[in-house]
Amino acid sequence: MEQIQQRQVEVRGLKLHVAEIGSGPKVVVFLHGFPEIWYTWRHQMIAVASAGYRAIAFDLVGYGLSDQPPEPEKGSMDDLVTYTIALLDVLGIHKAVFVGKDVGAFPIFQIAVVHADRVTALITLGIPFMLPGPGAFQAHLFPEGFYIRRWREPGRAEGDFGRKDVRTVVRNIYILFSRSELPVAGEDEEIMDLVEPSTPLPPWFTEKDLSVYASSYEKSGFLYVLQVPYRSITKDCGIVDPKIEAAAMLIMGEKDYVIKFPGMEDYIRSGKVKEAVPNLEVIFMPEGSHFVHEQFPEELNQHILTFLKKNGI
Repeated sequence: MEQIQQRQVEVRGLKLHVAEIGSGPKVVVFLHGFPEIWYTWRHQMIAVASAGYRAIAFDLVGYGLSDQPPEPEKGSMDDLVTYTIALLDVLGIHKAVFVGKDVGAFPIFQIAVVHADRVTALITLGIPFMLPGPGAFQAHLFPEGFYIRRWREPGRAEGDFGRKDVRTVVRNIYILFSRSELPVAGEDEEIMDLVEPSTPLPPWFTEKDLSVYASSYEKSGFLYVLQVPYRSITKDCGIVDPKIEAAAMLIMGEKDYVIKFPGMEDYIRSGKVKEAVPNLEVIFMPEGSHFVHEQFPEELNQHILTFLKKNGI
């Protein structure tokens, strides 16, 4: 961990918090999910750097130690694309392998379609190909108490989170998302009520890890996080008939709650996901959770390195 260097990089007038290790000519860029920050990729960054690559991870704009964009309540998924490409420009990187999970998968898919010349290959965890737009989240398919439905309601999550300190909010969400069940609150519950205070963290995630996450979100808060992705996920990104020709890999934990989204498992297993991403390799990890990269880092690192070698990267 000590070898990973951190700094603030000015991008389009904002400072993004960037972590980096390795000096190889080929670059691997990691984009995190929620409630994560760059630190979630620490195991993968060290592994790819040891294999000769330059590894870069950063707190997404509006997340953690990165600055908030102007008018964060009006943000959209396009922001993540804009600032990711702009960061690469500032760092003098034209092309990279992109690795993303959860929130971080969406801008990678958009970049692979709109900026195909910037993408050597792409790897996503837990999220198969999809783009922001009306089809990205169809509320009627989910219970009223489903966390995304609740968090899309203006003020609902703010009131819920506001009852707890930041550390507890991050802790509860991490515990919820590490389970295999969909996070659904009852009629008289809020999402924070779904985790008992005595519930332990998953065995792969320590109190020290939680402190790193929580201290970052104490700076950013959750305003932009709720807007992007949850409240802007259904905004049309304007892409028609998308196709990604780059080599791609999807790693899916079979105990990731996301696989229980209506139609999700069939979309992946039927091969329909390959209609837009024909050169896609799919790997299922039987015990893998939503945080499979932290849960089984050595196995996941090997999948990444094997994929890179197999594709001559």
